[in-house]
Amino acid sequence: MTQSSETFEVVKSDEEWRRQLTAEQYHVLREHGTERAGSCALLREKRAGTFTCVACGNPLFKSGPKFESGTGWPSFFAPIEGSVGSSTDRSFFMTRTEVHCRRCGGHLGHVFEDGPPPTGLRYCINGVALTFEPE
Repeated sequence: MTQSSETFEVVKSDEEWRRQLTAEQYHVLREHGTERAGSCALLREKRAGTFTCVACGNPLFKSGPKFESGTGWPSFFAPIEGSVGSSTDRSFFMTRTEVHCRRCGGHLGHVFEDGPPPTGLRYCINGVALTFEPE
């Protein structure tokens, strides 16, 4: 995985992140892990609201662009403008675009070019990286 050269507003030591996050959240957000497909309750969340970064509270996605992709992870066709960053992920013998929280750098998932209109993008996001705030 190519690390982003971005600097982030929220910076904590490894120990601080371990104390704040659950083991699964830490694995996904700080070690670029992936939760098991279909394991997150947010996959089925249909209420109006905002999905935020569990690590720093940054608003990432509104519920309007959320759609059922059939992949087993919450999927969105667009993030909130300016909320996420990206870098190149060359793990597992393939090249993908990794998506991270612009504020703390936490790994969220990946974005693919097989989503619905109007963007044609599918932000495939680990649900444990998110919290949901209903409107």
